[in-house]
Amino acid sequence: MSTLPSVSIPEMINQSKIVLTKPSVTTFEQYERQGNVTSAAIYVGIVAVITGLLGFFPALLFENFATALGGFLAGIISTLLGFFVFTGLVYYIGQRQGGTGTFDEVAYTFALFWAPLALLSSLIVLILTITIVGLLLVPLVAIAAIVLNIYFAYMAVQSSMNLRDQSKILLTLVSAGVGAIVIQLLVGWIS
Repeated sequence: MSTLPSVSIPEMINQSKIVLTKPSVTTFEQYERQGNVTSAAIYVGIVAVITGLLGFFPALLFENFATALGGFLAGIISTLLGFFVFTGLVYYIGQRQGGTGTFDEVAYTFALFWAPLALLSSLIVLILTITIVGLLLVPLVAIAAIVLNIYFAYMAVQSSMNLRDQSKILLTLVSAGVGAIVIQLLVGWIS
Protein backbone atom coordinates (compact mmCIF):
# COMPACT_ATOMS: atom_id res chain seq x y z
CA MET A 1 0.00 0.00 0.00
CA SER A 2 1.22 3.48 -0.89
CA THR A 3 2.62 5.70 1.82
CA LEU A 4 2.38 8.82 -0.31
CA PRO A 5 -0.75 11.00 -0.16
CA SER A 6 -3.38 11.23 -2.85
CA VAL A 7 -3.60 14.60 -4.62
CA SER A 8 -6.58 16.37 -6.17
CA ILE A 9 -6.73 16.98 -9.91
CA PRO A 10 -6.62 20.81 -9.51
CA GLU A 11 -3.43 20.41 -7.44
CA MET A 12 -1.92 18.15 -10.11
CA ILE A 13 -2.83 20.64 -12.84
CA ASN A 14 -1.08 23.41 -10.92
CA GLN A 15 1.96 21.21 -10.34
CA SER A 16 1.99 20.30 -14.04
CA LYS A 17 1.98 23.99 -14.99
CA ILE A 18 5.05 24.56 -12.85
CA VAL A 19 6.83 21.43 -14.13
CA LEU A 20 6.17 22.47 -17.74
CA THR A 21 7.10 26.13 -17.31
CA LYS A 22 10.08 25.67 -14.97
CA PRO A 23 11.53 22.33 -16.06
CA SER A 24 14.35 21.10 -13.87
CA VAL A 25 15.24 18.15 -11.70
CA THR A 26 14.70 20.41 -8.70
CA THR A 27 11.16 21.22 -9.83
CA PHE A 28 10.34 17.53 -10.22
CA GLU A 29 11.84 16.78 -6.81
CA GLN A 30 9.59 19.42 -5.30
CA TYR A 31 6.54 17.34 -6.27
CA GLU A 32 7.67 13.71 -6.49
CA ARG A 33 6.49 12.83 -2.99
CA GLN A 34 3.23 14.76 -3.08
CA GLY A 35 1.25 12.09 -4.90
CA ASN A 36 1.04 8.38 -5.56
CA VAL A 37 0.18 5.76 -8.18
CA THR A 38 -3.54 6.27 -7.61
CA SER A 39 -3.23 10.01 -8.27
CA ALA A 40 -1.21 9.29 -11.42
CA ALA A 41 -3.76 6.71 -12.62
CA ILE A 42 -6.68 9.12 -12.16
CA TYR A 43 -4.85 11.99 -13.88
CA VAL A 44 -3.71 9.86 -16.81
CA GLY A 45 -7.13 8.18 -16.97
CA ILE A 46 -8.94 11.51 -17.23
CA VAL A 47 -6.61 12.62 -20.02
CA ALA A 48 -7.06 9.25 -21.78
CA VAL A 49 -10.84 9.74 -21.76
CA ILE A 50 -10.59 13.35 -22.98
CA THR A 51 -8.14 12.52 -25.77
CA GLY A 52 -10.29 9.51 -26.65
CA LEU A 53 -13.32 11.77 -27.00
CA LEU A 54 -11.30 14.16 -29.16
CA GLY A 55 -10.72 11.26 -31.54
CA PHE A 56 -14.14 9.63 -31.11
CA PHE A 57 -16.31 12.40 -32.51
CA PRO A 58 -14.25 12.96 -35.69
CA ALA A 59 -14.14 9.17 -36.17
CA LEU A 60 -17.95 9.18 -36.30
CA LEU A 61 -17.70 11.14 -39.56
CA PHE A 62 -15.82 8.29 -41.24
CA GLU A 63 -16.76 5.18 -39.26
CA ASN A 64 -19.88 3.62 -37.82
CA PHE A 65 -20.67 4.11 -34.14
CA ALA A 66 -19.46 0.65 -33.05
CA THR A 67 -16.08 1.10 -34.75
CA ALA A 68 -15.63 4.59 -33.32
CA LEU A 69 -16.64 3.37 -29.85
CA GLY A 70 -14.27 0.40 -30.10
CA GLY A 71 -11.43 2.74 -31.05
CA PHE A 72 -12.30 5.04 -28.17
CA LEU A 73 -12.26 2.22 -25.60
CA ALA A 74 -9.12 0.64 -27.06
CA GLY A 75 -7.43 4.04 -26.93
CA ILE A 76 -8.21 4.48 -23.23
CA ILE A 77 -6.99 0.99 -22.36
CA SER A 78 -3.81 1.26 -24.45
CA THR A 79 -3.05 4.72 -23.02
CA LEU A 80 -3.31 3.50 -19.43
CA LEU A 81 -1.51 0.25 -20.20
CA GLY A 82 1.25 2.08 -22.07
CA PHE A 83 1.75 4.61 -19.28
CA PHE A 84 1.97 2.01 -16.54
CA VAL A 85 4.09 -0.43 -18.50
CA PHE A 86 6.53 2.35 -19.34
CA THR A 87 6.70 3.79 -15.82
CA GLY A 88 6.88 0.29 -14.35
CA LEU A 89 9.85 -0.48 -16.59
CA VAL A 90 11.49 2.84 -15.70
CA TYR A 91 11.14 1.89 -12.03
CA TYR A 92 12.37 -1.70 -12.50
CA ILE A 93 15.29 -0.85 -14.80
CA GLY A 94 16.15 2.27 -12.81
CA GLN A 95 16.47 0.15 -9.67
CA ARG A 96 18.87 -2.17 -11.52
CA GLN A 97 20.93 0.92 -12.35
CA GLY A 98 21.19 1.87 -8.67
CA GLY A 99 18.11 4.09 -8.49
CA THR A 100 16.46 4.48 -5.13
CA GLY A 101 13.05 5.94 -5.97
CA THR A 102 9.67 4.31 -5.45
CA PHE A 103 7.07 3.37 -8.05
CA ASP A 104 4.77 6.01 -6.54
CA GLU A 105 7.40 8.67 -7.22
CA VAL A 106 8.04 7.47 -10.78
CA ALA A 107 4.37 7.22 -11.78
CA TYR A 108 3.43 10.52 -10.16
CA THR A 109 6.42 12.42 -11.56
CA PHE A 110 5.80 11.13 -15.09
CA ALA A 111 2.06 11.87 -14.89
CA LEU A 112 2.80 15.54 -14.16
CA PHE A 113 4.26 16.11 -17.62
CA TRP A 114 2.88 13.23 -19.65
CA ALA A 115 -0.82 13.98 -19.13
CA PRO A 116 -0.76 17.66 -20.13
CA LEU A 117 1.54 17.01 -23.10
CA ALA A 118 -0.75 14.22 -24.33
CA LEU A 119 -3.78 16.48 -24.01
CA LEU A 120 -2.07 19.41 -25.72
CA SER A 121 -0.81 17.33 -28.64
CA SER A 122 -4.27 15.73 -29.09
CA LEU A 123 -5.91 19.16 -29.19
CA ILE A 124 -3.39 20.43 -31.73
CA VAL A 125 -3.85 17.34 -33.91
CA LEU A 126 -7.64 17.75 -33.80
CA ILE A 127 -7.37 21.40 -34.85
CA LEU A 128 -4.90 20.55 -37.63
CA THR A 129 -7.09 17.68 -38.85
CA ILE A 130 -9.92 20.11 -39.48
CA THR A 131 -7.90 21.81 -42.22
CA ILE A 132 -6.43 20.07 -45.23
CA VAL A 133 -3.15 21.99 -44.99
CA GLY A 134 -3.01 21.28 -41.26
CA LEU A 135 -2.93 17.54 -41.94
CA LEU A 136 0.56 18.00 -43.31
CA LEU A 137 1.68 19.35 -39.93
CA VAL A 138 0.41 16.39 -37.86
CA PRO A 139 3.71 14.46 -38.18
CA LEU A 140 5.57 17.53 -36.90
CA VAL A 141 3.29 17.65 -33.86
CA ALA A 142 3.99 13.97 -33.21
CA ILE A 143 7.75 14.54 -33.44
CA ALA A 144 7.55 17.59 -31.17
CA ALA A 145 5.52 15.60 -28.62
CA ILE A 146 8.11 12.81 -28.63
CA VAL A 147 10.99 15.25 -28.19
CA LEU A 148 9.23 17.04 -25.32
CA ASN A 149 8.38 13.77 -23.60
CA ILE A 150 12.00 12.62 -23.84
CA TYR A 151 13.22 15.96 -22.46
CA PHE A 152 10.90 15.82 -19.45
CA ALA A 153 11.40 12.06 -18.95
CA TYR A 154 15.14 12.59 -18.67
CA MET A 155 14.64 14.99 -15.76
CA ALA A 156 11.88 12.85 -14.24
CA VAL A 157 14.16 9.81 -14.11
CA GLN A 158 16.86 11.86 -12.40
CA SER A 159 14.36 13.05 -9.82
CA SER A 160 12.15 10.01 -9.23
CA MET A 161 14.89 7.36 -9.38
CA ASN A 162 17.67 9.55 -7.96
CA LEU A 163 19.96 8.72 -10.87
CA ARG A 164 22.58 11.23 -11.98
CA ASP A 165 24.81 9.18 -14.30
CA GLN A 166 23.80 10.09 -17.86
CA SER A 167 24.47 6.61 -19.24
CA LYS A 168 22.29 5.00 -16.56
CA ILE A 169 19.48 7.47 -17.21
CA LEU A 170 19.63 6.87 -20.97
CA LEU A 171 19.82 3.09 -20.52
CA THR A 172 16.78 3.24 -18.25
CA LEU A 173 14.75 5.37 -20.67
CA VAL A 174 15.72 3.52 -23.86
CA SER A 175 15.19 0.09 -22.30
CA ALA A 176 11.82 1.14 -20.85
CA GLY A 177 10.79 2.62 -24.20
CA VAL A 178 11.74 -0.49 -26.17
CA GLY A 179 10.10 -2.74 -23.57
CA ALA A 180 6.89 -0.71 -23.61
CA ILE A 181 6.74 -0.80 -27.41
CA VAL A 182 7.27 -4.57 -27.47
CA ILE A 183 4.57 -5.14 -24.84
CA GLN A 184 2.12 -2.83 -26.66
CA LEU A 185 2.78 -4.69 -29.93
CA LEU A 186 2.23 -8.05 -28.22
CA VAL A 187 -1.03 -6.87 -26.67
CA GLY A 188 -2.15 -5.50 -30.04
CA TRP A 189 -1.22 -8.74 -31.77
CA ILE A 190 -3.05 -10.87 -29.20
CA SER A 191 -6.23 -8.78 -29.32
